[in-house]
Amino acid sequence: MLEILVLLVFPGLVILAACTDIFTMTIPNKLCLALVAAFFVAAPLAGLSLETIGWHALTALIALTVTFALFATGVFGGGDAKLTAGIALWYGPSLGFEFALLAALLGGLITAGLVFARAYAGYMTYIPQAQWAGRLLSREVGIPYGIALSAAAIWIYPHTHWFQSVVGF
Repeated sequence: MLEILVLLVFPGLVILAACTDIFTMTIPNKLCLALVAAFFVAAPLAGLSLETIGWHALTALIALTVTFALFATGVFGGGDAKLTAGIALWYGPSLGFEFALLAALLGGLITAGLVFARAYAGYMTYIPQAQWAGRLLSREVGIPYGIALSAAAIWIYPHTHWFQSVVGF
């Protein structure tokens, strides 16, 4: 069961978050709750102590506090804040900073790319017919930051104790 949670559920939920964010500009609450629930199922199966689980929970709470402050200022979406906390719960204090730094760097690249694409969308000879692509190129909507969060989470994931304990590196 731990193998399924580690190799399928966590990465699947994170990838699903990126997909829903790019297509709908929202990250469902159920998805973030599923990340949290999966952690609390996986943690005892992996032999994490209550103290370690507490440190992971504290990391998630700190991440939620910081990202909620960003949400309150209009810089971050609410779904992005909850997704960040859900991923931080899995990574804990050992990889939380690396995740945040990589997510910020990837988010900056995605933001710069979308700002550039939006600035030159009027000069495009091909106009996307898909509603989600048009919305992505619209200047009236925000940046789907869930893509950066998910990409950072997947990028770092092979270095986690979760992945290494199951794969055996």
